[in-house]
Amino acid sequence: MLDITINKPTPFIFKQPLKVFNSSTDVKQAIKTLEAGKPLLITAFYSNGLLLLKALDVHLKTTWPHTTFKEQRAYRSAYHKLSNLILIEVKDHQLTVKKAPAIGWLKVLYPETSSFILTFVQIQGLNSSWQWYSKGVVIPVLRNKIHPYYGAYFPTRFDHLILFDKWLTRYKGPKKSAIDVGVGSGVLSFQILKHGFQNVFATDTNPNAIVGLTESIKDTKLSRKIELEYASLFGKWDKQTELIVFNPPWLPTSNEIQNIDEAMYYNATLFPEFFEQAKKRLLPNGKLVILFSNLAQIAEVTTEHPIEKELAEGGRFQLSNCYKKSVKLASKNTKRQQNWRSLEMVELWELTGN
Repeated sequence: MLDITINKPTPFIFKQPLKVFNSSTDVKQAIKTLEAGKPLLITAFYSNGLLLLKALDVHLKTTWPHTTFKEQRAYRSAYHKLSNLILIEVKDHQLTVKKAPAIGWLKVLYPETSSFILTFVQIQGLNSSWQWYSKGVVIPVLRNKIHPYYGAYFPTRFDHLILFDKWLTRYKGPKKSAIDVGVGSGVLSFQILKHGFQNVFATDTNPNAIVGLTESIKDTKLSRKIELEYASLFGKWDKQTELIVFNPPWLPTSNEIQNIDEAMYYNATLFPEFFEQAKKRLLPNGKLVILFSNLAQIAEVTTEHPIEKELAEGGRFQLSNCYKKSVKLASKNTKRQQNWRSLEMVELWELTGN
């Protein structure tokens, strides 16, 4: 195991008895308790937690009906705040309530602590993650399933990966090395190697991504072809390479969002710093490939496109090609109103140095 501290939910310790929620608790009163900032402990059955979350969801949607992207953000912020006051107890690495799922992460991530309290939402996340990790996730552009580690980003939509796979098929340049900035669960690196590149240097600011991917490939040939570093942007890598690939966040940060997820939202300095460092590490005839989207523009979050801005003002790169693909519409079963999604395009920007 790498000597890296991974991200995981922090257990709660309460000295005073907690108010409990079960099937006999008045739901409206329970929501008022949450809105007053007081926690509730789920007891008896796991389904009681699901019941309370559902009631909270219905309650909040009367205020933010999800008709616009901004309403969705406001709803998610309120839901995050209140749902994280719903707690559940763990004893001997198992949930104390009946008919609860078995979650392997409780033992893997907390080897020194067998009994503690987490939020119900955190337990849901751990449960979903364990299912993905243990069963594997099918990625259309890869031969084998991936097994994403807890807290590591992995794609649930594949249009941009298909664009990249087609680009790699057309690529006729040298294939000695490549850099994957923000490796996540390793999908882009796996694609690069599948198409004949000899080695990939990959970084990520998420320790879980580096730990998980290291564990995943340690007993395979990939461990000799992928060099991983827990670092931002290019880390210690200062050699020039034929290919740099970056699948950055597609949305700018907002003051309305708490606990910013770096896999989802970019700050004002990310792109300027990336382009500055990429210029130094790209061979004269090398390719810089960025996977992006017009999501922020069509959702009216911003009118600025960071790649277009770099090409217009940066003076470091020029555009070779920009490939676009319409995004597959969300499932009919989705609960979010996403009419604006019909306009979304994923983009592959191929740049070369000036």
